[in-house]
Amino acid sequence: MVAKKKTEAESSTKVEVKAEKTEKVDAKSSQSHVESKKAPKVAIQPEFNLALVGHVDHGKTTLTERLSGKWTDTHSEELKKGITIRLGYADLSIYKCAKCNFYTTKEKCLKCNGITERQKTLSLVDAPGHESLMATMLAGAAIVDGALLLVAANEKCPQPQTKEHLMALQITGIKNVIVVQNKIDLVSREEALENYNQIREFLKDTPFKDAPVVPISARANVNIDLLLKTIVEKVKIPIRDTTKDPIMLVARSFDINKPGSKPNTLTGGVLGGTVKQGKFKIGDDIEILPGYMVEEKNKKVWKPLKAKVTAIFSGGAPVPEISPGGSMALGTTLDPSIVKSDSLTGSLVGISGKMPQVYYSIILDTFLLERVVGSKEEVEVKPLAKNEMLMLNVNSSATVGVVLDPSKKNTTCVLRKPIVASPGDRITISRRVGDRFRLIGYGILK
Repeated sequence: MVAKKKTEAESSTKVEVKAEKTEKVDAKSSQSHVESKKAPKVAIQPEFNLALVGHVDHGKTTLTERLSGKWTDTHSEELKKGITIRLGYADLSIYKCAKCNFYTTKEKCLKCNGITERQKTLSLVDAPGHESLMATMLAGAAIVDGALLLVAANEKCPQPQTKEHLMALQITGIKNVIVVQNKIDLVSREEALENYNQIREFLKDTPFKDAPVVPISARANVNIDLLLKTIVEKVKIPIRDTTKDPIMLVARSFDINKPGSKPNTLTGGVLGGTVKQGKFKIGDDIEILPGYMVEEKNKKVWKPLKAKVTAIFSGGAPVPEISPGGSMALGTTLDPSIVKSDSLTGSLVGISGKMPQVYYSIILDTFLLERVVGSKEEVEVKPLAKNEMLMLNVNSSATVGVVLDPSKKNTTCVLRKPIVASPGDRITISRRVGDRFRLIGYGILK
């Protein structure tokens, strides 16, 4: 009888404790709900795009993860091969401690736990370094405002793709360049200094001869604060024109629906990239050029795609409108099957009737380099030949052009896939050398 009463008392106590815990949980949830109502996440649009370029395996993706906390190699082939195949994106903000002047990507100072002030918000574009993926890298160079050129301290400088990427930055007109001497934890002080001198020798006859060189170890988290400080001080935010007709460069396109989704729950296709000029708002009617390919009278013809903007994402949150700055994404009413697997990469988005022209053939004023960039051997660049096949990059698109007239001031090329561009745009030219396309110069569209 006593034992029974004891059990009932224990049960009663447990129920009371459980009720008390439930009340606490409910109170905590309620408080969190109130706090979330009071302080919703504020979207901060990145102010500029910063590319990470350089030779394969020099640490671009590792540095992206160190700065942003995001691993950008998510494509299945990237994970298998350990290299970047497609452009990767990650946003971050740089903060400065008001007390000890320490630079960090966290809202609290890691050094003294003091209050920090936001300095800049930017998007990182992780571009492939592998020689066979030059077209993707050039697409990345076309949408950025500055670049971090990574050089591994444990390898001789310059490596083939270090040369090629620096020349690509020069040709595409990017001036904000910071050289990141990575992997200093793998070498001695003397070896690091020798590598630094090689970097300076490599840069001395280029427009980037005065570019800062920041020694770091992305893996060991060494000197990351110094790199952040250099980005804040050296990378200038370009003047944006929001009064022009809106133009967006598409660098990625996605179907975000999960397999097995029901038709009435499907979300329209998503376009990722950057706004070049003007502004886009939710509800805008947009046109995507060159669009989709159909065959008419045994000829391939591209038809424009039309859609409505249903959502805009920037800085990791939805926003009502977007202007030029860092990476962003448009949710649209496009059929998801049209945008899957980056099928609209290289397209331009704008307002119908206010878009640049679609070109099926182009005339270029060409400027060729003296030497082929990126090859281990010194190969002279020979003049363009009739019927030669070239890889051409403009804005974020890549196409193949066949040379009809190779005259230097009026090079005429017929394009396998049309491009959308304006007279005066700069188009990079790559030629097949051996089994790879190599950068050999650029042309100005007439």
